[in-house]
Amino acid sequence: MTDTLPELGKRLCAARKERFPKDGVRGFAPRIGVSVSTLVKMEQGKLSVSLGNYHEAARVLGLEDQFNLLFVMPTSLFDD
Repeated sequence: MTDTLPELGKRLCAARKERFPKDGVRGFAPRIGVSVSTLVKMEQGKLSVSLGNYHEAARVLGLEDQFNLLFVMPTSLFDD
């Protein structure tokens, strides 16, 4: 699990830079309602950050639909 979260943080950072190229962490943190230190932790993939903060970041970045698919089980051709 701990290997996955840093990758999530890297993807968050990349999405932030692509969607809001002029925003550093100081500019983006207020957009999602967190402190700069919390955003830094998010981009590092720290476990201490609430899932709600990641959800808000996804919403602001226009990625909420993808976030909402986190626990959706894919349908298999073999399912009845």
